[in-house]
Amino acid sequence: MSSKYVTIFIVTIPVIVLDQLSKFYIQKSMKLHQSIKMIGGLFDITYVLNKGAAFSFLADKPEGFTIPFFVIVSVAAIGIISFLFYKTEKNDYVSLIAFALLLGGSIGNLIDRIRHGAVTDFLDFYFHQYHWPAFNVADSAITTGISLFLFSLIFFKKKTE
Repeated sequence: MSSKYVTIFIVTIPVIVLDQLSKFYIQKSMKLHQSIKMIGGLFDITYVLNKGAAFSFLADKPEGFTIPFFVIVSVAAIGIISFLFYKTEKNDYVSLIAFALLLGGSIGNLIDRIRHGAVTDFLDFYFHQYHWPAFNVADSAITTGISLFLFSLIFFKKKTE
């Protein structure tokens, strides 16, 4: 097996497992909307369900629309990410890791959408009245993957001959 594909196993699989285990733990040990103070004025663990996308985008739409829509979008994104991973050169480690993180995060949230019709979020950061929407491990992997990919494009972009 190519070292390129080892990246899938050492990055994507742990992201999916950690994401699903953390969500399972939150669902089993907390009540919906329950919050546990971790660092006063900065961070709580708060169990919420997000029926929309980032920042609850489209969360107010009927489930008959949002569930199929987000499942289709997620499957399409997984296909595109997989294709980009396949096309990436084996020595472009930063992009490979970025795509593996994106893949793991996308699969983690897709599992939630299929199982629950919504994504379980619980990491709740804020500073006084400024509040960031709750998120999860999959969201963190997606954000890190996008950031790494952009970093790769900016700093490791190949010069065309």
